[in-house]
Amino acid sequence: MTSNTKIGGRSGQFPITRWSAILAARSKDSSERSRGLEAIAAAYWKPIYKYFRLRWGKSNEDAKDLTQEFFTRVIEKEFLNSFDPAKARLRTFLRVCADRFLANDFKASKRLKRGGGVQHVSFDFGAAEAELSRTKTSLSGAATPHAMDDFLEKEFIRSLFGLAVENLREFCAGRGKEVHFQLFEAYDLAAEESDHAGYAELARNFGIATTDVTNYLSFARREFRRIALEKLQEMTASDAEFRSEARALLGVEPK
Repeated sequence: MTSNTKIGGRSGQFPITRWSAILAARSKDSSERSRGLEAIAAAYWKPIYKYFRLRWGKSNEDAKDLTQEFFTRVIEKEFLNSFDPAKARLRTFLRVCADRFLANDFKASKRLKRGGGVQHVSFDFGAAEAELSRTKTSLSGAATPHAMDDFLEKEFIRSLFGLAVENLREFCAGRGKEVHFQLFEAYDLAAEESDHAGYAELARNFGIATTDVTNYLSFARREFRRIALEKLQEMTASDAEFRSEARALLGVEPK
């Protein structure tokens, strides 16, 4: 997303879904626990894969196996039972777990079949590798612990927003509002500011009125904020943490 994206207007307040994947993952109810753990894996598998590739210098194939076994162990060994949200955010906790996993726990002879334990999570390693190839240049080869901590923090956020974008795509498609999403994608998700088409040009390209461009983008941005807030709520363990994240990442004060 470009720096001038209008998705985070500071004056807005938005209702949220009160469901935390972290709390669900620690539930005594097995179905609720599975749902929470798989939500966490869906949000964080890609950053962890990239972290294994860059921080630990793992090959593409090894990183694939490691990523899937890591999340399998998170689920089967109930790593989250030792997570204390008063001491760290989930993404920091998972980074520490990933380091310990590689330094102490991983045994090559005991690799599990890819996908074990997280059957309902899609691991698109091809897409992750393509993103990684674009990221390596910006890191300039400096895979220091501090640089990698900062990298992983940004990747966790990027992953959450990526899930929100895909959910918005599905939401719009399910309501016959594909053009709304296409406009959002063309304008707000443009890779570079120079790629932006003006509202008048977008209206011509899509064969709609300029006022429709304004209205459609307003709808898409509102729904994106709603979905992104729900994703943030899922990945936080307290109301205070959620509100802090919402202010920092989206510039909004949720109700």
